[in-house]
Amino acid sequence: MKFASPLLVVCDMERSRAFYREVLGLRVISDFGANITFTGGVSLQTKESWEDFIHKPAGGIAFGGNDAELYFEEDDFDAFLGRLEFLGGVEYVHPPQEHDWGQRVVRFYDPDRHIIEVGESMRVVCRRFLDEGMTPQQVAKRTQMPERFVKGCIK
Repeated sequence: MKFASPLLVVCDMERSRAFYREVLGLRVISDFGANITFTGGVSLQTKESWEDFIHKPAGGIAFGGNDAELYFEEDDFDAFLGRLEFLGGVEYVHPPQEHDWGQRVVRFYDPDRHIIEVGESMRVVCRRFLDEGMTPQQVAKRTQMPERFVKGCIK
């Protein structure tokens, strides 16, 4: 068996398509009208067709459960945050934060209140700490990454 794709149910396909294109830079690779697939494998399905597929009445689909997320990584995290500010209208789950292991992340909602997390790639986190003068051993301890991985991040 092979996992194929996460699928999110959406109320307005065009609004969601625009969001994933403009905010996350994804491109549509398959478009079947009620279902589209983006680069990276994320698929969207219209709420009406999903209700039919799983035999639920109108209103039988709940949004905003805050129990799952789609996770993306970004090498230029500051530029991404700038793009979010420029686009405006994004509802944040929380403002940008830095985890104990040094990775900066931000979480926000898509138009149907699915959580999206964008995190700084761990290669970039390791490079940032190395550039600040930390030794590979210190970076490995701080980031919880293997020292071999950290050494591979040295420019």
